[in-house]
Amino acid sequence: MRFLHTSDWHLGRRFHTEDLIPAQRAFLDHLVDTARTEDVDAILVAGDIYDRAIPSLDAVRLFNRALHQLADLDVPIIMISGNHDSAHRLGVGSGLLARAGIHLRTDPATCDAPVLLEDADGPVAVYGIPYLEPSMVRDRLEAEATSHHAVLTAALDRIHADLTNHQPAGTRSVVLAHAFVTSGTGQPSERDEREESTSERDIAVGGVAHVGADVFDGIDYVALGHLHGPQRVTDRIHYSGSPLAYSFSEARHTKSITLVDLTPNAAPTVTRRPCPAPLRLERVTGFMEDLLTSPAHEHLKDAWLEVTLTDTALPFEAMARLRRRFPHTASLKHRPALIPAQATNTPTYSERIRGRSDLDITSDFINSMRGTDPTPDEHALLQQAVEASRLNEQQKETV
Repeated sequence: MRFLHTSDWHLGRRFHTEDLIPAQRAFLDHLVDTARTEDVDAILVAGDIYDRAIPSLDAVRLFNRALHQLADLDVPIIMISGNHDSAHRLGVGSGLLARAGIHLRTDPATCDAPVLLEDADGPVAVYGIPYLEPSMVRDRLEAEATSHHAVLTAALDRIHADLTNHQPAGTRSVVLAHAFVTSGTGQPSERDEREESTSERDIAVGGVAHVGADVFDGIDYVALGHLHGPQRVTDRIHYSGSPLAYSFSEARHTKSITLVDLTPNAAPTVTRRPCPAPLRLERVTGFMEDLLTSPAHEHLKDAWLEVTLTDTALPFEAMARLRRRFPHTASLKHRPALIPAQATNTPTYSERIRGRSDLDITSDFINSMRGTDPTPDEHALLQQAVEASRLNEQQKETV
């Protein structure tokens, strides 16, 4: 059975000031064409269909257009909500859409209700696990703790129970999920480094965002969403990645959709097909005068550009002047090569906080104010406050 796996469309998102709706429309046309030419049996969309809980009208119109295109393919479509989606809004009309072969899984209670498919090798059960915010779904799933590992484990327990008790022996299984999955057990000491991007929203709970691949033991293929770079977790667990770059941290990604051939008693065969890119992404660093005059930079005129200026002082009307030569300059940074009367090895604030968690930053603030680190009790209170703030933002976006 052949699946087309995609995720993280983020319909309605902008790239800095650039409108991405035309590029997203071109991607969806490409997706439909690929599904048709590759003769796929089903399409898997692993969350973050929209970029915001309340999407723009243009994004809604584009999704509506995509639904009609997908329905015309006459193959099953299985979609889940991601952490950017409002599960309730996205799930409106899911019962009616199912009659057209588009199966939306936005309610955690339906994670063990499979879409049943069949080919010459027998039945395949496809399960969709929407993004699970631990504190919001722990009780509903009867999970042992408020963590990503616990709620995903509880969801998989339900799926395995359905496979054992309600599906024929030998049924192959596919699971869609939206999560940060590592190839180890998920314990901090065993965590591997999945490729993250700055455009991905933090889903950490208590400082821990990831779960181990072992949660999905026994599943034939796991179609993941959330991370924007296409990547392999194990032979049976893959991220398709986003179809477009949504930050300059993704400049070196090769954006793609994933074709999955699922056969009995073997690891799936995974093939990535490149997606159309509106413009390539480039980064350049230098002095303003050199950037505006040197022929060496001529090739950057047709790229989305992130410019880091190294002039001692930020030049007047820097962005306007850059855009006269490089029309698609999207981001401007200023990092002087030499700062008078200041040690050149002193890191900037942005450099000091880069890659650090909110909890680390707030703990450093306490230290800088009074000269000592937070006590264990204070650290626990800070963690509660940071987590409450993150959860409040998540609830506003998705409930």
